[in-house]
Amino acid sequence: MTPHRIRVIALCVFQRDGRVLVFEGYDSVKGTYFYRPLGGGVEAGETSHAAGAREIKEELGLHVVDLKFLGVLENIFTLDGAPKHEIVFVYDGRFADETVYAREALHGQEANGAPLRASWRALDSFDEQHRLVPEGLRELLRSA
Repeated sequence: MTPHRIRVIALCVFQRDGRVLVFEGYDSVKGTYFYRPLGGGVEAGETSHAAGAREIKEELGLHVVDLKFLGVLENIFTLDGAPKHEIVFVYDGRFADETVYAREALHGQEANGAPLRASWRALDSFDEQHRLVPEGLRELLRSA
């Protein structure tokens, strides 16, 4: 199970009343759901900090402020049967527009044009069938 390449990504964690903002994904091979904070790939010549803010702007059209570095996670996994490997820079952040926190869901668009829906989910609501990814994120958030 050798991945084709290692992907470097930056994730922004937004928190509200013990809940985090995540999007839902589905692994068709495992038949399980997973939930991940928003963010995406770091481009050549770009810092992970800048990538996190850029990705939120691109996906949701929203500005991020007060990004605080929480840590780095190495994520080796399979998705839809394909091996994957990521180095994940994790940031805590706030939306510049405080009214965003009153919304139950946020809608946007992925880089490939696919619709994106993010919602608030309690940290203690994740389990083996509904995983918070990347592995180690919950522990990182609790220790921050």
